[in-house]
Amino acid sequence: MDDRPIGVFDSGFGGLTVARALIDLLPSEQVVYIGDTARYPYGPRPADEVRDFSREIVARLVDVDEVKMVVVACNTAASVALDELRALFAVPVIGVIEPGLRAAARATRNGRVGVIGTVGTVASGAYTRAAGRLRVGAEVTCAACPGFVEFVERGETSSDQVHVLAERLLSPLRVEGIDTLLLGCTHYPFLARTIADVMGRDVVLVSSADETAFDVRLILESTGLGASPGRPIGHRFLSSGDLGWFVDMGRRLLGPELDHAERVSFGLPEPRPSANR
Repeated sequence: MDDRPIGVFDSGFGGLTVARALIDLLPSEQVVYIGDTARYPYGPRPADEVRDFSREIVARLVDVDEVKMVVVACNTAASVALDELRALFAVPVIGVIEPGLRAAARATRNGRVGVIGTVGTVASGAYTRAAGRLRVGAEVTCAACPGFVEFVERGETSSDQVHVLAERLLSPLRVEGIDTLLLGCTHYPFLARTIADVMGRDVVLVSSADETAFDVRLILESTGLGASPGRPIGHRFLSSGDLGWFVDMGRRLLGPELDHAERVSFGLPEPRPSANR
């Protein structure tokens, strides 16, 4: 048994869907989550900068928080930094790209899989490369969905406006005849109902958050790193940005476990609280 926590990080809030899946699937495991909201979002940033940020955060999780495993719950970071992080750190490091792709490949019936993600993630080609590396045996079509994240963070997950946007952005995937759609951004499960309405009942939606949690469970079982059952759990949430904003947004996206947050600093000046977020 290994009672050290599992580290999870994202540039902001989307990775809380991964934390939620871990908490639900692995009730004996403690989660330490870092949201790098002072430098959010990562998508528009250069790849080298995202790699630097990722190394800094994982070093903090390993050296200070003494985690036994790290989950890169950010598609942008996973797409550019995962291999380097695995080479640099002695703990297991997993991302959200491969688990989701494997699950989508298992689910498809006609061999046509769609992937939706942010502009940065889709432009990186990470899902296309991973599909080739994993030999998923399916045709993978990717589509960027700019605007989805902003709707989620405003709490507009079922408005007419987001439905119209989804109709436009998902239209190319409907033309391709996919029967399985991977939600390749950790914000997107909050839009699952709208996406399902647009795609139709014959298209299976796959959440990378849930599949990543299943991968974590398999690794814990195979390596003997699982925690002692029945112990009291206190999850920790850290933010590099405005703590009030992080707690308010995080509680809506994660649930009651996120009732407060701790400050974490990565060489940046202390952020000033904003009433206008």
